[in-house]
Amino acid sequence: MTEVEVLQLLVSPAHRLAGRPADGPAPGPSDERVARVEVRRHLGLVGDRYYARPAHRDASVTIMAVENLPVGIDPSADLRHTRRNILLRGVDIDSLVGATISLDSGAGAVTFAVNRPARPCAWMDVTIGPGAQRALRGGGGVRCTPLSDGVLTLGPATFEVVGEPGAVT
Repeated sequence: MTEVEVLQLLVSPAHRLAGRPADGPAPGPSDERVARVEVRRHLGLVGDRYYARPAHRDASVTIMAVENLPVGIDPSADLRHTRRNILLRGVDIDSLVGATISLDSGAGAVTFAVNRPARPCAWMDVTIGPGAQRALRGGGGVRCTPLSDGVLTLGPATFEVVGEPGAVT
């Protein structure tokens, strides 16, 4: 097990980054960051725009490592700019595509299948700053499927790879 920190959690009920990046984000809630999220097996984060949507079941939760944010970006930067759901410190999540992971912030372990990279899009240059899309290539986080129900909260957590990439779990 590895000690990590859950820095930010995002549950976004609206898809604010639709259309052309040059037009800017659509209006939305003033803050979609939360201190606690409910995770539901095969459905996602309760209240998020991708929750229980069939087209997004294998990518309903996105996890990113703060260490991969572009140089010069404040590590406490608003997670809404990356549109990822969980921001962690202390683990190279991008290297774990194909693995099954466990994250426990104190209320019991929640497991995720790490399915594929969350590739940065042109919106990153608008929401984070010029050059962010390129800077995040290979480090933009991962798209996951929750494999168990549970609760995640901000703060210290334990992280474990419970199924290596390519392993049948």
